[in-house]
Amino acid sequence: MAAQGSRHAAGSVPGVRVEIHGHRGARGLWPENTLPGLSRTMELGVHALEIDVALTADGRLVLTHDLTVSAVTSADTRPLSPGDPLYPYVGKPINALTLAQLRTLDVGIRWPRHLDDPFALTQAAIPETRMPTLGAVLGLLNAFEAENVRLHVELKSDPTRPELSADPAMFTELVIDELDRHGRLGNAAVLSFDWRIVSRAAELAPGTRRFALIELDTLHWNGDLGDDVPAAARAAGATTLSPEHVMVDESLMAQVAAAGLDVAVWTVNDPAVAVRMLDLGVAGVVTDYPDRMRQLWRERGLELPDPIGPLRPVGV
Repeated sequence: MAAQGSRHAAGSVPGVRVEIHGHRGARGLWPENTLPGLSRTMELGVHALEIDVALTADGRLVLTHDLTVSAVTSADTRPLSPGDPLYPYVGKPINALTLAQLRTLDVGIRWPRHLDDPFALTQAAIPETRMPTLGAVLGLLNAFEAENVRLHVELKSDPTRPELSADPAMFTELVIDELDRHGRLGNAAVLSFDWRIVSRAAELAPGTRRFALIELDTLHWNGDLGDDVPAAARAAGATTLSPEHVMVDESLMAQVAAAGLDVAVWTVNDPAVAVRMLDLGVAGVVTDYPDRMRQLWRERGLELPDPIGPLRPVGV
């Protein structure tokens, strides 16, 4: 990694690569963690697609940000079978439901349960969208021949709620195996707030990027990290520190540089905040609105990710 001074300059130097990471695809524009949302995000153009995965009752890796079925991003349509005792599925733990049960949900509409939800106002609905598997996403990337788009897979795990979370070692192994099966280990990253997953990924796939996610509310998940969180993240096996943007200042960036890590900051939707992050020298910005970041990147002369064209009919 470059020293802090040169990385700081990178935020302002035309042509330098500072990455745009689409958060859950592009949550502000299209339904999160869905195939149509991800495909449209690639067509817009990002350096990386960030998705969330959890494990179902029958051991399948599905895209979901929450460990229980969210009433904001999901709606019941029907029980899988008449009299299913787990129906309705909204509100139930992901790990208590099978893939078939979860596939009955409509995850293409952001249900306006909360008046202060900004995404309900800007997100285009795609009704009748189903919850995809990680394998389906990897298949989509291969179909798009999206070699210039990195897939960032956040493994959802909460050490304080073990009853809702998969065993971290086994969970990590399943994700690494799926990435390997699709030839993506060299063009992916494993992310988690649970650093047990980061450490296991370092053992299993040392050539794959590993992001230690942090926020103030969950720092305690990983024990006493002391006064130097970047150094602790490096010791846990991380290659990148990924903090909530409110945590990023010159002091943190100096510690990150000393630890030899990059910084990918989340979740930045205000271009003014993004400017501050760029000037501090971050290497990547995670955003719900890649369109806004693309405009800022254009204004600052930064390298823009190429849009990936829509799929063509077979034979064309």
